[in-house]
Amino acid sequence: MATLTNGTGSHAPSSTRQLSTTYVQDFPQARWKVPLVGEARQAPPPQPPSGPRKIEGVFPSSTRPTNACRSGDFDTSYPVEVRKYLGTYGMIPPAIDNYEAQSERCLKLLSMKQTPLEKFQYLTHLRATNVHLFYRLLADNVKELCPLIYTPTVGEACLKWHEIWTQPEGMYLSWSDKGNLYNVLKNWPHNVEITVVTDGSRILGLGDLGVNGMGIPVGKLALYTACAGIRPDATLPLTLDLGTNNKALLEDPLYMGSRRPKVTADEEREFLDELMEALTRRWPGIVIQYEDFKNPFPSLERYQHTYTMFNDDIQGTGAVVLAGFINAVRHSGVPVQDHKAVFLGAGSAGVGVAKQIVEFFVKEGLSEDEARRKFWLVDSNGLVTNDRGDKLAEHKIYFSRDDNGGKQIQSLSRLIEYVRPTILMGLSTIGGAFNKDILQRMARINERPIIFPLSNPSSKSECTFEDAVRHTKGKCLFASGSPFPAEEWDGKVMTPGQGNNMYVFPGIGLGAILSKSVNVTQSMIYASAEALSTALTPAERAADWLYPDIRRIRDVSVTVTAGVIRAAQAAAVDREPALRALSDQDLDAYVRRRMYDPFAEPRNRADELAAGLGRVALNGAGPNGAAEIVGTGRGGLALGGGELNGVRGHL
Repeated sequence: MATLTNGTGSHAPSSTRQLSTTYVQDFPQARWKVPLVGEARQAPPPQPPSGPRKIEGVFPSSTRPTNACRSGDFDTSYPVEVRKYLGTYGMIPPAIDNYEAQSERCLKLLSMKQTPLEKFQYLTHLRATNVHLFYRLLADNVKELCPLIYTPTVGEACLKWHEIWTQPEGMYLSWSDKGNLYNVLKNWPHNVEITVVTDGSRILGLGDLGVNGMGIPVGKLALYTACAGIRPDATLPLTLDLGTNNKALLEDPLYMGSRRPKVTADEEREFLDELMEALTRRWPGIVIQYEDFKNPFPSLERYQHTYTMFNDDIQGTGAVVLAGFINAVRHSGVPVQDHKAVFLGAGSAGVGVAKQIVEFFVKEGLSEDEARRKFWLVDSNGLVTNDRGDKLAEHKIYFSRDDNGGKQIQSLSRLIEYVRPTILMGLSTIGGAFNKDILQRMARINERPIIFPLSNPSSKSECTFEDAVRHTKGKCLFASGSPFPAEEWDGKVMTPGQGNNMYVFPGIGLGAILSKSVNVTQSMIYASAEALSTALTPAERAADWLYPDIRRIRDVSVTVTAGVIRAAQAAAVDREPALRALSDQDLDAYVRRRMYDPFAEPRNRADELAAGLGRVALNGAGPNGAAEIVGTGRGGLALGGGELNGVRGHL
């Protein structure tokens, strides 16, 4: 048999990988050379008249993957030739799986786990060891698995992060690294398009968890990949280890962060200034999303006009709630100008949501002052007013009432009777705050009361969907922050809306990446909400749904991404002028093409192998369409259609 050589007449060095017996054409002298990077490709030898025959081959090291044994390389759907190319042959069981078998095995393993936290740990392990299979499984089971990889389960995972940590995920930057952040970031081996950064100081409704907050950027970026198709290796979970004031963690011997109090606001600002410069120096054009900072307003105001950044707690939450609100207003039958809203919770999320809805009222014809006066905000001291006698946080002043006639109302029930709102929103993290009395009052005042208990996790939700349906006698228009099951009322199955930020933040991020935006403008945030509100099917609208079926999240993200890109273009902050000329239909198609597809990865890896060996044709063989690699020694690539080992894919 002929042998592939290194082009010098000798066999390839021992560092090359032996390929299995492979079909290639028998060239005269049976020698060819795969060029190194930068070398000109040699003309292929003339094609002989004879047909292919089996030869033993070696694979030149210059054409192997640069990152040996990446997580996705251990995929049991890969054929033998691809496994040998990736250096994983013999490291995984020999059977070539199709996706159906892989999925059945994973779901069986998942069902054996007794608690949500155990399921979270299994899925974390799967993502670390077989990333493409993880995202295939998530794509097919998004409604069932998202609560396990993010809220509400991620809250428990963060509380116990120092106890359950098993492998590195993302990066940690400590206060002691100040002055050297860029060099630390250089340790990250991948090109990054988007990062989620937290300092762990206000994780969900759970408070200061220090570096235990890493579960948030890890989970959030998994959703960027699952929902909007941002490649997993283009994401960076980032946690800032700036100390913690959580006494229990500081005294816990298993805590993995710096054992020091939280730095001051001025010190954190200096650190963030260096971080933002270092991130954009390391990866020009990176999109930076802030998450779960105790006071998110200063960083947003400081960086939003200088960097491509946004804060999901303020802007993403506001956008997703606005989308549900727009659809609730349509279903309520009440004219826009007649709506009034009571907010339980006047923190950063509550104020961010209210400001987004103000913009909606303004676009519907109200003045900004008229729109602002549609809101009554309640914090731990009662109704937020100018004459309450305490010093208001700066972000609350915009909505502070000056028309209360000296009344200081602490009771939510009394405030509802005083205001007679059409909308009741909860961002207080006070579980059960919307009790039977509150819900019945809303139902007496309104034919279709809008009830949005938005606090996470579910234990902090102001009410459950079951409570809202029962106490309003099925009249409510409902959306929550955490998932709740459907309920039946008067013979009708009612499906709760979930104002989950995953409807918008993936599209905001991908839209900023594809348009190469220099900033994430408020108009881009608003556009994400408008696009989401239009993403429902006719059947979903007929059933009074406020949000699309989460199982269509990839399609929804295309709509949101396209809306964000158009807004970036209108604001002249985009740097990808070729997209401006695309029709809306062509823009949607472009977005879909740019989205990572985990089902296509087996074929993509075969593509890499083909680039090294020359012309390759993948022809389905066997009951599962197992791949056979056939070479002719010619440059180029020919791929058959269908499936590769039963795994859906396309080029």
